[in-house]
Amino acid sequence: MGPWKTEKHFASWLNLSPNHRISGGKILDRKTRKHKNRVRDALRIAAQSLLHSQSALGAYCRRICVRLGHPKGIIATAHKLACLIYRLLRFGGSYTDKGQQHYEQRYKERVLKHIARRANEYGYQLLPLADA
Repeated sequence: MGPWKTEKHFASWLNLSPNHRISGGKILDRKTRKHKNRVRDALRIAAQSLLHSQSALGAYCRRICVRLGHPKGIIATAHKLACLIYRLLRFGGSYTDKGQQHYEQRYKERVLKHIARRANEYGYQLLPLADA
């Protein structure tokens, strides 16, 4: 993994990063580059198979596909897989999946924290409802 300084360089080499075409500070195009790369194709297939998985990566893939659309969500998940692979090969260790419930719980906590911060910016305070 020596030729790539960071995981972002690795993902860009695999053509899984957006290719921003900017002119005068305005983004003209954000498509990923078209190039034949076997690893890229394998990661896209792996990302597509995660749609039906009950893992944390599967939950991530489904959430991103709903938000961005199916093709962009698959590429985003393949990008996440490439970054994971880079970290595992570069720094060692093993990957342990914490499951779909753990991912969804953390996502819910992040959303609530964001909503509470936004409410605080407008001078409001969020209070949880008492369980009935």
